[in-house]
Amino acid sequence: MAPLVAPQRPGFLARLLGGTWCLLCVAGQVCGDPSQGAVFLREFTLIRRESLHDDFLSDLLNSHKTEDLSSRAARSEEDRDSLWDAWGPWSECSRTCGGGASYSLRRCLSSKSCEGRNIRYRTCSNVDCPPEAGDFRAQQCSAHNDVKHHGQFYEWLPVSNDPDNPCSLKCQAKGTTLIVELAPKVLDGTRCYTESLDMCISGLCQIVGCDHQLGSTVKEDNCGVCNGDGSTCRLVRGQYKSQLSATKLDDTVVAIPYGSRHIRLVLKGPDHLYLETKTLQGTKGENSLSSTGTFLVDNSSVDFQKFPDKEILRMAGPLTADFIVKVRNSGPADSTVQFIFYQPIIHRWRETDFFPCSATCGGGYQLTSAECYDLRSNRVVADQYCHYYPENIKPKPKLQECNLDPCPASDGYKQIMPYDLYHPLPRWEATPWTACSSSCGGGIQSRAVSCVEEDIQGHVTSVEEWKCMYTPKMPIVQPCNIFDCPKWLAQEWSPCTVTCGQGLRYRVVLCIDHRGMHTGGCSPKTKPHIKEECIIPTPCYKPKEKLPVEAKLPWYKQAQELEEGAAVSEEPSFIPEAWSACSVTCGVGTQVRIVRCQVLLSFSQSVADLPVDECEGPKPASQRACYSGPCNGEISEFNVDETDGLFGGLQDFDELHDWEYEGFTKCSESCGGGVQEAVVSCLNKQTREPADENLCVTSRRPPQLLKSCNLDPCPARWEIGKWSPCSLTCGVGLQTRDVFCSHLLSRELNETVILADELCHQPKPSTVQACNRFNCPPAWYPAQWQPCSRTCGGGEQRREVLCKQRMADGSFLELPETFCSASKPASQQACRKDDCPSEWVLSEWTECSTSCGEGTQTRSAVCRKLLKTGVSTVINSTLCPPLPFSSSIRPCMLATCARPGRPSTKHSPHIAAARKVYIQTRRQRRLHFVVGGFAYLLPKTAVVLRCPTRRVRKPLITWEKDGQHLISSAHVTVAPFGYLKIHRLKPSDAGIYTCSAGPAREHFVIKLIGGNHKLVAQPLGLRSEEEVLAARKASTKEALQTHKHRNGIFSTNGSKAEKRGLAVDTGSRYDDLVSRLLEQGGWPGELLASWEVQDSTERNASSEEDGNAEQALPHLPFTMVAEQKRLDDILRNISQQPEELRDLYRKHLVAQLAQELFRSHVEHQDSLLKPSEQRIPPVAIPPHKHVSGFSSALRTSTSSQAGGGPRRPQRKPAILRKISAAQQLSASEVVTHLGQTVALASGTLSVLLHCEAVGNPRPTITWARNGEEVQFSDRILLQPDDSLQILAPVEADVGFYTCNATNALGYDSVSIAVTLAGKPLVKTSRMTVINTEKPAVTVDVGGTIKTVQGVNVTINCQVAGVPEAEVSWFRNKSKLGSPHHLHEGSLLLANVSSSDQGLYSCRAANLHGELMESTQLLILDPPEVPAQLEDIRALLSATGPNLPSALTSPLGTQLVLDPGNSALLGCPIKGHPTPNITWFHDGQPIATAAGLTHHILAAGQILQVANLSGETQGEFSCLAQNEAGMLWQKASLMIQDYWWSVDRLATCSASCGNRGVQQPRLRCLLNSTEVNPTHCAGKIRPAVQPIACNRRDCPSRWMVTSWSACTRSCGGGVQTRRVTCQKLKATGISTPVSNDMCTQLAKRPVDTQACNQQLCVEWAFSSWGQCNGPCIGPHLAVQHRQVFCQTRDGITLPSEQCSALPRPVSTQNCWSEACSVHWRVSLWTLCTATCGNYGFQSRRVECVHARTNKAVPDHLCSWGPRPANWQRCNITPCENMECRDTTRYCEKVKQLKLCQLSQFKSRCCGTCGKA
Repeated sequence: MAPLVAPQRPGFLARLLGGTWCLLCVAGQVCGDPSQGAVFLREFTLIRRESLHDDFLSDLLNSHKTEDLSSRAARSEEDRDSLWDAWGPWSECSRTCGGGASYSLRRCLSSKSCEGRNIRYRTCSNVDCPPEAGDFRAQQCSAHNDVKHHGQFYEWLPVSNDPDNPCSLKCQAKGTTLIVELAPKVLDGTRCYTESLDMCISGLCQIVGCDHQLGSTVKEDNCGVCNGDGSTCRLVRGQYKSQLSATKLDDTVVAIPYGSRHIRLVLKGPDHLYLETKTLQGTKGENSLSSTGTFLVDNSSVDFQKFPDKEILRMAGPLTADFIVKVRNSGPADSTVQFIFYQPIIHRWRETDFFPCSATCGGGYQLTSAECYDLRSNRVVADQYCHYYPENIKPKPKLQECNLDPCPASDGYKQIMPYDLYHPLPRWEATPWTACSSSCGGGIQSRAVSCVEEDIQGHVTSVEEWKCMYTPKMPIVQPCNIFDCPKWLAQEWSPCTVTCGQGLRYRVVLCIDHRGMHTGGCSPKTKPHIKEECIIPTPCYKPKEKLPVEAKLPWYKQAQELEEGAAVSEEPSFIPEAWSACSVTCGVGTQVRIVRCQVLLSFSQSVADLPVDECEGPKPASQRACYSGPCNGEISEFNVDETDGLFGGLQDFDELHDWEYEGFTKCSESCGGGVQEAVVSCLNKQTREPADENLCVTSRRPPQLLKSCNLDPCPARWEIGKWSPCSLTCGVGLQTRDVFCSHLLSRELNETVILADELCHQPKPSTVQACNRFNCPPAWYPAQWQPCSRTCGGGEQRREVLCKQRMADGSFLELPETFCSASKPASQQACRKDDCPSEWVLSEWTECSTSCGEGTQTRSAVCRKLLKTGVSTVINSTLCPPLPFSSSIRPCMLATCARPGRPSTKHSPHIAAARKVYIQTRRQRRLHFVVGGFAYLLPKTAVVLRCPTRRVRKPLITWEKDGQHLISSAHVTVAPFGYLKIHRLKPSDAGIYTCSAGPAREHFVIKLIGGNHKLVAQPLGLRSEEEVLAARKASTKEALQTHKHRNGIFSTNGSKAEKRGLAVDTGSRYDDLVSRLLEQGGWPGELLASWEVQDSTERNASSEEDGNAEQALPHLPFTMVAEQKRLDDILRNISQQPEELRDLYRKHLVAQLAQELFRSHVEHQDSLLKPSEQRIPPVAIPPHKHVSGFSSALRTSTSSQAGGGPRRPQRKPAILRKISAAQQLSASEVVTHLGQTVALASGTLSVLLHCEAVGNPRPTITWARNGEEVQFSDRILLQPDDSLQILAPVEADVGFYTCNATNALGYDSVSIAVTLAGKPLVKTSRMTVINTEKPAVTVDVGGTIKTVQGVNVTINCQVAGVPEAEVSWFRNKSKLGSPHHLHEGSLLLANVSSSDQGLYSCRAANLHGELMESTQLLILDPPEVPAQLEDIRALLSATGPNLPSALTSPLGTQLVLDPGNSALLGCPIKGHPTPNITWFHDGQPIATAAGLTHHILAAGQILQVANLSGETQGEFSCLAQNEAGMLWQKASLMIQDYWWSVDRLATCSASCGNRGVQQPRLRCLLNSTEVNPTHCAGKIRPAVQPIACNRRDCPSRWMVTSWSACTRSCGGGVQTRRVTCQKLKATGISTPVSNDMCTQLAKRPVDTQACNQQLCVEWAFSSWGQCNGPCIGPHLAVQHRQVFCQTRDGITLPSEQCSALPRPVSTQNCWSEACSVHWRVSLWTLCTATCGNYGFQSRRVECVHARTNKAVPDHLCSWGPRPANWQRCNITPCENMECRDTTRYCEKVKQLKLCQLSQFKSRCCGTCGKA
């Protein structure tokens, strides 16, 4: 007790319990300071101080004082006797909720001790606590939180369910393992255990039943009803088999309704269970059951266990919502789910109250009804809901009498006693059953059943049947005599009476009843005959007899068909008595006998005489002649014929007894061959009674007659298994069972063999049957969900949900929704609840920025994402794909702005065009042009076209081709600032290109030169019909007309007339001239000299690319340039010549033009283009050479010429490094070489990275960015000279670009850094490097290194930036100091170990910013076998405690198993990272092993192999691998299989005779060892055939008959049997032989034995006692005597010994004076009414003695009916009585159709009159 009272803080308990409490201990002692208010009593209990009365406290504290007895409450006699004071009042409850305890005290009044207890308890406050109240035990622990324990404060938590002392207050300090008993007892009312109602009272655990009573053992039934009988719920059990597919990934197993209890589901298979719930309020939920544990789902506790091959779900209930258990497809195999639960019957019949009484006084009736009540909705529903539950039986209406008080105005009211008003309810009464309609073979009998009512006077009258419907009506028909009628049964024929010729044979015919007993009752007319002729084929060698030889055996007697046994039977028959003595002593006289018609009365076992005409058939003779020998020696003479007539059959007179066969014994076998023995009896020939065998002549005893029987082999028969559970609980389900055809092989071994079905001749029993064929309750049937309304961002899908009822025939009946009481499943749901990809949302274009002239239009772009909730949100623009610049801005052009007083065209846009004609004669990579000219070019050339403008913003420039607007593509790039680039010309690129800058337009014509230096015709698909026609009719004359256009091709800087000139085909005016120039053969030789020094390799390289294009012109310059004005002049000169001189003149002018072109090319090379206009990358050209302005793509390759020149030596690739500043041809284009750093600015539009490499063979160039191969696009281009061009660079293009040159001899690589505005850049590699063998590894920072220990690791950190960036190294974010080997930004880690593992970071910093890149270093451990194997052995034990197991090893282990067993294999392994384990079976991956059932558990460490067989045994191996290596381990599983072995022949079944067979012996073997045959039950038996053996005559043997009846029924008698010596032949026939032959072989069996040795007993009785029993009539009582069992010697025995004898009666009636009593009645009182229906009168009824006339107890008169003491009177209509209702329930009377009853009709006269 001490720990509970805290001396430091005396008020803590008061704070805990909300008031001042007292601690009570041993009575009369003050424990502690009384000022603190604490006193102690025995039986410690906490009591509020306010609840202690003052007198109680004073008694308590001053118990030594003398008690004032007058102040105590009165005490019961028992209490006073036992020296205890009266019990005091009950205390307040120890708890306000959750079940507490209350106590009552009493005081011992004696100075001595009193027996018993001074305190008693009861439960109280049995209501649930609110959720926020918390646990009662936890409150008691927390009360100690402010009390120091060992000098320290703790927060205490309760420790529950202590098995040793559940009623002590043990608490655990939070966050520690410290557990302390803070008090020896918890407060009264604390639960002993968390899951039990038992409570602690005074420190002891007391049993509490579900009725919340102390000491009660009442339990809840399965339905949750306290002390219930289980009728309010039903057991639901079933099995579900999944039929899931790829299109149907889940399915419903079972719906478990609200309120269900004791739910258990077991899933076996690969699938997975999950739950859907719906509360009564309609709230839905879902639980995926992802892991083992106990969950709270909608306030219902769910216990879920997940195993590799099964899942178990348990819910104790009651469920607080509807649960739908579903299964989700998780594997290829099907799963089964077995479920069982108790489902509440939510629709139940509820009996209504009694309807109002039919009369307000004087006695009436009232009825109840029944209504169907929904327990969930608490409302009355249609009756059909209750009919769906077979357990629901609608209560019958109850009928009772009511308002039996007499009506007012009665004079004799007070004389009527309550029990005098007893009026019995109506009852069923039945008449006796009629006689059966048939004496056998099945009949019926009936009776009448009616509803009767006994009135007050005891008169019984028939009433309407509905009054009796409160009890079931008795049956009115029943079957009777359903046994079969007797029938004749003919036995087998005897052997023929002769051995040759013609003879007779006989048979026994018996009348057999339904019990198989030989009896009478068969019709003589249908009796089969018992004699027939037979012929033996053996000829006789003596004269044949004329008639068949009569049998000399007793068969002859049976051949008398008219003479049948004279035994009395239940059928009337003639019974003759014995013949009288002959009427004379000599000579011929007569004999007579009496013949009676008699019948056996079965119920009394007595014989009755009947009239003669009742017996059928001829009456036997009652008189016959007799001969007594000659008289006085005389030989009388008489007629021979007469003598024959008189003495027919006299030869048998001397035989009164003779032997006869009486049927056969039962066959020894039912099939497969047995033996029957004929039964021989000695009979009295006249009475047909059995007689002693000594009375028959022994020598005439017939031989023993044996016959074979049931020789047919045992037929194949159907073996039938049990029915499976029904597949459905209602509607119509199916049950299946196993049915197979089997055959009995051997009786001795009881072996059977399974045969093909066709060998069983009987119809095969059905293997399937319908079950549960009754209508299901209506239920909701949802259809499939329709497709989702959206593909992402949260859509909606719908389905149809119908209320249907599955009928008993399997069909569905669609019903209105009100018929389905369960909540309707959802018909729509959310779907596609995932986010949509982010996308740009563009606004409308703004208005043009100017009101006239050129302007711009813009629109805003917002990166949006549609979330799964359906809400659209704005996100960071980096999460959307790159947006083209043209998507957000575009030019717009309005009318030209005019200014007053100034020409409007002065400030209009202008394009600076170049009027030139370009002819390309040799292959070049890329050419640059300015708009305004013509270009005749070779295919595959890259073209850059520039449109130089003034007075216009560059982004407003647009391009067209043949009148169609041009946009950027992979082939054509439209760059900002007026550039157009065509990559590698092709025929479709020929055409007119137009540059537009506001109203200004300039064109550029591109034509292609094909093979043999002919112009390539424009593809037809790209030419108009006019162009095609013009091409066909082209002539010099037409071409020459084109010079009329002014200088330039249809420039639109000028007038409208010039713009209209575009319609004329001016793009072809120079075609004829250029074609002739290309065909020109006479180029000046001296002009070619300077070109012959051109490196032949260049010509070779270009000829490789297009041999046809340059085949004839190897000596020409790359590109020739002519002014359009010069060509126009030539065309004009030609056109002015006469027609006949034009050809000659044209050749002259073309040759002249060729010389001019060469001279102008050499002399004016520098004047063609100013240096500022060069748009070409620099190339390496010898200083003394002049380079054409269009030779921008000269190759710098130094490889040998293909032919002719000396062969150069092979060499590895080498990349030329050029350390020079990045060259810029304009502010927007940057051209640079390797080894440099490029700093991107905001205006940079293009970056060209050159890479020149030498080597033989010629190296192959590839590009990489940050270690990854560059992905080319329409923005990132690989140029023909292997340069890399980046158009419109963005921030994502920043990085180290590496050019790799490779040939067969090696490779070289050089990097160039592209930075953003000089910010630091680090060269990174995102590769993961795995090293298991090399001693050293070097990587760029940015990736991951996985290496084994002891390796030298170098991490390079190459940085770039303007200015150059500084490098710092960090490990796991901590800066590395000087001891680490730092060299030029690289980090060296020597001889790494596991301690070096971590994240290494390189930081590059300059004034523009800083950048950090990291490399993760991981140390690898290769897989190996751990030294300690305890962990995996424990894992095996936990996975399968009872399964055999083995661990794999590198050398291999072996495990031997029985077939069909399962086994566990463990693969012990360690390594870093954790190795991945793969299992193999006989070298093949285990997943591909056919027929092998397996499960891989514990992340591959355990393999479970199930149902092993011979095919699946073998070697199982596990391969463990990680980046550091691999390890193989193996184990072998060997199967010891069972099989049948056909062994030597078994012993012959018989040593002789004709039935011996040998069965080849089948043995079940396991590894050559014989085992129990049940192990081979599933194996195929070898076919075996029995072999005949020992088919020979048997030695003689003794044969015995059955024992005869005992000669005495008790006290010791004798019975005998016949013993004969028989010999069984090989043919199966048994013949009698001499006894000597058997005596030699065996001792003769005894033929006599004692029987019925038990004592002879009898009933004895005493004399009758006095006549003083209960009265049973006037002057009659009952008297008794003793009846006991004794021997004839007078020894008393238990009554059971005489039970076979009829017992004498032990009671009888007698005359008694005391029973001279009778009922006496007084006069009737006056009637309570003078008219109407409600008057009654009464009288006194009493039992009086006849002699003394004094009243005696009523029970003495109970033998007679008691006269009525109450009756109705004056039942006459009252005058002037109007017809009106006198009760307000008349409408209900009318609805119940009670108006025909007089008592209702009179009270409801008005309403019933209308009815």
